[in-house]
Amino acid sequence: MHKIDDKLAKVTARIHQAAAAAGRDPQSVQLIAVSKTQPPEAIARAYAWGQRLFGENYLQEALDKLIALQQLEELEWHFIGPIQSNKTRPIAEHFQWVHSVDRLKIAQRLNEQRPSHLPPLNICVQVNIDDETTKSGVSLAELPTLIAAIAPLTHLTLRGLMAIPAATDDPGQQRSAFAKLRGALEVLNLQGYRLDTLSMGMSGDMESAIAEGATFVRVGTDVFGARS
Repeated sequence: MHKIDDKLAKVTARIHQAAAAAGRDPQSVQLIAVSKTQPPEAIARAYAWGQRLFGENYLQEALDKLIALQQLEELEWHFIGPIQSNKTRPIAEHFQWVHSVDRLKIAQRLNEQRPSHLPPLNICVQVNIDDETTKSGVSLAELPTLIAAIAPLTHLTLRGLMAIPAATDDPGQQRSAFAKLRGALEVLNLQGYRLDTLSMGMSGDMESAIAEGATFVRVGTDVFGARS
């Protein structure tokens, strides 16, 4: 078995086991294979195994891959990295999902620049769940205001929240951070929003994220191996 095939099988098994342990349908958790720094050949191998969702952090690198892999059908590209305002147009034009919207200006530019022939762009608002100065994301306190401003934008579909909690090996601390994000989404839905997405969990903490309701887990190293 090819090593990417083997790794994808193991990650998928972990997702299914974690979902079962949480009393959830395994199909309710989708894997985004984080393919940053990986060559198109590695993505094509994962595609051949059956993987369709891929996450990219760096715009120019991603655009090169989109061109190289344009013959592959049903690929779904997720932009998961920080967004500079001068990079919004190609993101709006080429991606199906953006997980890292953290301020209104970015949302407005994505909305204005989404081509009219494409369906609305699915977005998640990135929350700085642990208030880390080194990470992007809106604070929990500012989240309701940002959500209220983004919701009316007609070329975007506001789907949910994303977070990258502080790194820890303690499952209890992991779950506490993810529970905060889940709680924030539940509060927003009580206010009338229809959010269905929690993008949270990576190679080292996906089980904790799934236990707290993750609908997307973003996994790179455990799928492709160490980054080049």
